[in-house]
Amino acid sequence: MMHGLWLSFLIWIPVLGGMLLLLPGWKTPILRRSFALAISLVTFALSLWVWFHFEDRTAAMQFVERVPWIPLLNANYHLGIDGISLPFLVLTTFSTVLVVLAGWRIVDYRQAGYFAAFLIMEGFMNGVFSALDGLLFYFFWEAMLIPMFLIIGIWGGPRRIYASFKFFLYTFLGSVLMLVALIYLGQRVGSYDLLAFQRAPLGLGVQIWIFIAFLVAFAVKVPMWPVHTWLPDAHVEAPTGGSVILAAIMLKMGAYGFLRLSLPIAPDASRYFAGLMVALSLVAILYIGFVALVQTDMKKLIAYSSIVHMGFVTLGFFALYFMMGALTTEAARMGVEGGIFQMISHGLVSAALFLSVGVLYDRLHSREIGTYGGVAKVMPAFGALFVFFAMANVGLPGTSGFVGEFQVILSTWQANPWWSLGAALNLVIGAGFTLWLMKRVVFGPVQNEAVSGLPGLDWRERLVLFSLAVPVLVLGLWPAPVIDVMRSSVAHLVRQALATKIG
Repeated sequence: MMHGLWLSFLIWIPVLGGMLLLLPGWKTPILRRSFALAISLVTFALSLWVWFHFEDRTAAMQFVERVPWIPLLNANYHLGIDGISLPFLVLTTFSTVLVVLAGWRIVDYRQAGYFAAFLIMEGFMNGVFSALDGLLFYFFWEAMLIPMFLIIGIWGGPRRIYASFKFFLYTFLGSVLMLVALIYLGQRVGSYDLLAFQRAPLGLGVQIWIFIAFLVAFAVKVPMWPVHTWLPDAHVEAPTGGSVILAAIMLKMGAYGFLRLSLPIAPDASRYFAGLMVALSLVAILYIGFVALVQTDMKKLIAYSSIVHMGFVTLGFFALYFMMGALTTEAARMGVEGGIFQMISHGLVSAALFLSVGVLYDRLHSREIGTYGGVAKVMPAFGALFVFFAMANVGLPGTSGFVGEFQVILSTWQANPWWSLGAALNLVIGAGFTLWLMKRVVFGPVQNEAVSGLPGLDWRERLVLFSLAVPVLVLGLWPAPVIDVMRSSVAHLVRQALATKIG
């Protein structure tokens, strides 16, 4: 079992790197950019080292660190990862490298603060995926909001102040009840150890209140319908890098909270509310899909499609309580695995789509679909990549977008064929709004003379987009590396979720 300070390195190296960027004395912008890139590359390399030294045949926590933090409360600086949290660590560090590269020449206003905010946020997000202490989890969960609030509010669009405050208030206020639930559990158990929370027997009434407290926090972060309205505003006003991290990482934290806290700590309440969760998931999948159909802003369309994809995630997590027969455990495991794989895939695909929109916005400073047309004629390489990512967003077989959705649809069939058919209907709706976007922007006649003069991709843009195209294709053809690393941990989680804690 691996130990050491590797998780602390993943958390504090980018945080300290970001703080150093804020110090005076950097003589040229290229030094600041190069330092930010070096820190992000070192952190990504460390996450790969952790991946290749991870033992995937056990569900036990690995790379564990534990030292006293607040002795009065018996709260510890307690870190550890399993096969569920590991892929998100790698996705976070990989996405940060791409964000730094994407902002290499685009950001010239308060450049040091821009890169510092992303590095500090990276460290705190790694902390969320590594924390095994309730108070430490909450600390990282709230701390990461501050850099994103600043990113939207300082480097965002015309309505950036409104969007940043809406983002912060929704996500911060939603988390207050989670803190209350964590304090209650800490007082009851005698420590804030999340693993002890998972083992503690709890009555159904207590579990229900705990589940509701967690639900408010995690539903806002996912976001689930009807508390999703902050997301389109945040995406539209955020700079490209902010949209990438919002879609690729921050939305995943709500679903990750269900896995780490709700299902194992309150399994009986999760079963009690499973019908509601499935209903909300199906509303997100179907209704929000139709909302995406009528969007005229590229960022808004992709933002709404993100809500749809996260609906598949929560459907895969909670449909397990309705599965009957001998295949229950296997189907439940497939649904949870599919939901997690969908989170990883969506992190890659949504990042690629927002970066593609950023490529166009940097040239014409417009996100309106009607501004474009015939982009493939003047930017053929970009057009091919944009269409590839769009097909992955639809769930085309051979791309990573197909694997998770197929697993969720297949497993949900064991619970209720009608739910499965409803989820599958989104493949048609998703194809509708995605193909409509491609037709209007990439193909067809040139609607704007300015499009005819668009320059092609530079080396930096090619590197960023190809760096995303490769894993989207590889994981679509060979998903085993991600599925194998999570299998033991998911099987353990399903056993916890299906067990009862009522004494």
